[in-house]
Amino acid sequence: MEVKARAPGKIILAGEHAVVHGSTAVAASLDLYTYVSLRFPTPSDNDEFLRLQLKDLALEFSWPVARIKDALPEAGSLLSSKPTSCSIETMKSIAAQVEEQNIPEAKIGLASGVSAFLWLYSCIHGFKPATVVITSELPLGAGLGSSAAFCVALSAALLSFSDSVSLDMSQQGWTAFGESELELLNKWAFEGEKIIHGKPSGLDNTVSTYGNMIKFRSGNLTLIQSNMPLKMLITNTKVGRNTKALVAGVSERTIRHPDAMSLVFNAVDSISNELSTIIQSPAPDELSITEKEEKIAELMEMNQGLLQCMGVSHASIETVLRTTLKYKLASKLTGAGGGGCVLTLLPTLLSGTVVDKVIAELESCGFQCLIAAIGGKGAEVSFSGSS
Repeated sequence: MEVKARAPGKIILAGEHAVVHGSTAVAASLDLYTYVSLRFPTPSDNDEFLRLQLKDLALEFSWPVARIKDALPEAGSLLSSKPTSCSIETMKSIAAQVEEQNIPEAKIGLASGVSAFLWLYSCIHGFKPATVVITSELPLGAGLGSSAAFCVALSAALLSFSDSVSLDMSQQGWTAFGESELELLNKWAFEGEKIIHGKPSGLDNTVSTYGNMIKFRSGNLTLIQSNMPLKMLITNTKVGRNTKALVAGVSERTIRHPDAMSLVFNAVDSISNELSTIIQSPAPDELSITEKEEKIAELMEMNQGLLQCMGVSHASIETVLRTTLKYKLASKLTGAGGGGCVLTLLPTLLSGTVVDKVIAELESCGFQCLIAAIGGKGAEVSFSGSS
């Protein structure tokens, strides 16, 4: 029996940075996924290894399950129904196991992800041999939630073989989890995110788990249902950014100009709330969809202007903005800024020829372009082979 799980990436539609200062933000899932396949060896295979294959990076890691058991004894006594944080001592043991794999220097950033894998696998599944294969449509480190999608998809695959969830393994195609199962899945994925990021907000894994859209403010997350199709061009500038430094920069500007920045954050809050209202309201015909798209485009442009006021834009982002503006398309940065990715709204009636021209121009600047539908499904699994 083999299980395959998938979990989507995410974008911030409105409210990044301002959310740190009490404003509302809106995030949405993308129909770009990370896939995890999990296969257990048969007794005749005589295989006592846990293997992790990162297909896109042509990397493979393996550990004898006996060694993992010795290194992580506490994981064997945990229940898959009770998500548990990794202790500092266990984290040190995991780090030693990862270090032995000799991850290439250029890919050393993967170490925390491999550590999260060992913790989630051992806690949910114990010390059984298996082969886990990861592939992804999401660029790494671009602010599209690739690490959360990895943790969610991995947790989904592992939980689907546990006693903690009940899924119909005979069902064809992708299968969704029930509400209580999604809650459990989200909690385990959050434990993985904590190993990777230290103190994550929980937003990325929640969007990836549940899909659709989420409105959040002051730590409170609210699932919202989109009533209109939204398609975005996502331009990855490939410019790395230091999120902590960018967040700190906004805070410093707020200290220097408290009154002006307070007005900026209030304006962003209004934009996020109006955007979520538009997205949730019914759109019975093509005309009303077009009107809603025009309003969303204006709100995106306004939000981008406010992000520039916060000082988190970048020359590469401005290049994307100028290029898309030539074609009368609205764009804004998504996530931390300072590089990363830019969203461009693709209206329903926009011709494919125009889209092709925009992409060609952006790619000539060395950027990577992806087209994605916004606000789709969350984590799902599919089964193949005999049990």
